[in-house]
Amino acid sequence: MKRSSMESSKTLNTVLTYAFLILGALIMILPFVWMILTSSKTVPESNMIPVTILPERIMLDNFVEAVKSLPFVNLYLNTGLMIFFRVVCAVLFSSMAGYAFAKLEFKGKGLLFGIVLVQMSLPSQIFIIPQYQMVAKMGMANTIFALVFPGIVSAFGVFFLRQTYMGIPKEIGEAAYLDGCNQWQTFYKVMFPLTGTSVAALTIFTAVFAYSDLMWPLVVNSDLNMMTLSSGLATLRGQFSTNFPVLMAGSLLAMLPMVVLYLIFQKQFIEGIASTGGK
Repeated sequence: MKRSSMESSKTLNTVLTYAFLILGALIMILPFVWMILTSSKTVPESNMIPVTILPERIMLDNFVEAVKSLPFVNLYLNTGLMIFFRVVCAVLFSSMAGYAFAKLEFKGKGLLFGIVLVQMSLPSQIFIIPQYQMVAKMGMANTIFALVFPGIVSAFGVFFLRQTYMGIPKEIGEAAYLDGCNQWQTFYKVMFPLTGTSVAALTIFTAVFAYSDLMWPLVVNSDLNMMTLSSGLATLRGQFSTNFPVLMAGSLLAMLPMVVLYLIFQKQFIEGIASTGGK
């Protein structure tokens, strides 16, 4: 009798857990479904009150209008280059800094790492003015470098990989030293290869953060041909009225690269979160 009661309680807990997860999934996927439906509507249908869920007929002309309104080839290229260079810089510099903070002893280590944590705790918007002044004085506005500039050093990446390196036993580094490796060789031949999962997760995090960055590309690049997908889509929004079907069609086209990226690297993403969170 007691065993039957325990099994019933376990079944109830399982059912409630799945129901809660399904509800959460539906809430999160609703905006994407709404975006797809709106991209297929006419302008009057998108502004109707009460709201219409399904369009009377599929309007593929919205996608044609979105492609005509924006130079999507340039936007894809600019976004791809920005993501690529930000990922390279984040992995390169964060790996070295994270290893130094985790495994090396030097003066001012605590103070410098404290500065990294302070930068993480401050909103990125407060750095926009000094960063823009630096880019403007270098004469690099409206360039790919301007888009990459704020991501050359990643405070989040430094902290993220420091936690990973702290989880690697120090005996591995000592063994490498006994085998004749200097500090640099120990880093790139022994320690760095052990952080593959976390580096993959950092790559995805950096790519997502760069892709969703809106304010900085709008500030530093005023030329539409040098904007990213997010800032380019912002130009479709009118001051008094907005063609929401075309805007949603453009958003759907802009979303596709990140969806593909996640589908390809979702295993590394989940493993990276799990391993770092475990530490």
